[in-house]
Amino acid sequence: METGNLTIIKDFVLLGLSGSAEQQHFLSVLFLCMYLITISGNMLIILVVGFDFHLHLPMYFFLSNLAFVDICFTSTTIPQMIVNIVTDTQTISFIGCLSQLFFFISFVNMDSLLLCVMSYNRYVAICRPLHYTSIMNLHFCVQLVAGLWIVTYLHALLHTLLMAHLYFCASNIIHHFFCDLNPLLKLSCSDISLNVMVIFIVGGLFALTPLICILISYGLIFSTILKITSTQGKQKAFSTCGCHLSVVVLFYGTASAVYFTPSSSFIPESDTLLAIMYTVVTPMVNPFIYSLRNNDMKRTLQKMLCKDLHF
Repeated sequence: METGNLTIIKDFVLLGLSGSAEQQHFLSVLFLCMYLITISGNMLIILVVGFDFHLHLPMYFFLSNLAFVDICFTSTTIPQMIVNIVTDTQTISFIGCLSQLFFFISFVNMDSLLLCVMSYNRYVAICRPLHYTSIMNLHFCVQLVAGLWIVTYLHALLHTLLMAHLYFCASNIIHHFFCDLNPLLKLSCSDISLNVMVIFIVGGLFALTPLICILISYGLIFSTILKITSTQGKQKAFSTCGCHLSVVVLFYGTASAVYFTPSSSFIPESDTLLAIMYTVVTPMVNPFIYSLRNNDMKRTLQKMLCKDLHF
């Protein structure tokens, strides 16, 4: 579409991951396997939590929500990338690109906020055990998660609408495997100062607030754990917290490096590598971290397997 001397782009080309045709097909198989592991692992969490009413507790309620979000999170980007490689069709429409951007921002923010809520839940359980049932009741948990969904959708809508008002008239090649903020801003021939400001202010608020709350929660948790006299109890508590914190560091570290790097210093290769870490690797390892080390989850899984074998 032409406006004056400008050609307005209505389609984009997703270059995906660089490499030869053989490397591309190898990567497609690799990411397909990782995607199937992610879907299977997170679906297993949801099924296990739903199977045993003893797991109908706030901790597992948030965990099953995190599993659902991780499924949606990876499903927003990975299937499209695999289809593009297999069919050798890299084109995505402007509307399709904005839709992918909207859902991606929604799920990445929901992932972040759920990690924050889970750390707060652990804080209440360890530091205020006598008030746990009154604070973390089912009604409050449902309202909290519903509120988080509304907030994340509004945040994603803000970025999507701002992106929709930009003109793209230079190149239509996105050096990424999905439509993300920095690669799109790099292609725009409009003034992107407002978009950049919103990313740093609003996006920074969404990224830093949960992270600060997580650090405060774990600071108080560690302070309480140090007062435990049992060495075995301390080791168990530190092990559990260490697993969660490792996911937090992996997720926030890579996501912050992507979204808080100015678009002028955007490097496609490094951005793609960091994006793979928090869009593919983190959702895949979450079920192993949160389930395989959890005795209640393992016992319920054994019950499910024994029941299936019995029938």
